[in-house]
Amino acid sequence: MTEEKLMGNERRHKILTWLKESQEPLTGSELAKKTKVSRQVIVQDISLLKAKDEPIIATSRGYVYFQKSEKQKHVQVIACKHDQSGTEQELNLLVDNGVCVRDVIVEHPIYGQITTSLMLNNRRDVQHFIKKVNETGASLLSALTEGIHLHTIESEDQKRLSDACEALKKEGFLIDND
Repeated sequence: MTEEKLMGNERRHKILTWLKESQEPLTGSELAKKTKVSRQVIVQDISLLKAKDEPIIATSRGYVYFQKSEKQKHVQVIACKHDQSGTEQELNLLVDNGVCVRDVIVEHPIYGQITTSLMLNNRRDVQHFIKKVNETGASLLSALTEGIHLHTIESEDQKRLSDACEALKKEGFLIDND
């Protein structure tokens, strides 16, 4: 007996459940396989769920359900500058200091602010991101702005944010407000 594909609302309910329960991002391909539909159908389902205010974030590693933490997170937006060769070092400095790199933001002269979710928490996440950049040959968003970009970073305490910024400053990645 072959399993039938899940239909509309039932499928979206299952996707939501899987995303909430998963400790790792789930790719569109994984969700498509589980629900026996195409990846494009999953993309549409995710869009519909987001339209219903479900906090789903698309990262380079897959979809993540953004759970609100019981603990208050400290959040800071930092300005950085480096070329593509500095990306891995910059991201590792951040995660090694215990911060999550939520996103990357660039200011484009035509399109305005462009923000892309990263949700990098550790070196494994950084390695996966760098591997994907290298495999695809894709340019980083910061290539549009001569290496200047912002990151939203978060941590459970302010000291980790300060330590991360100090590490970036020491390596010449941080653009000071002074």
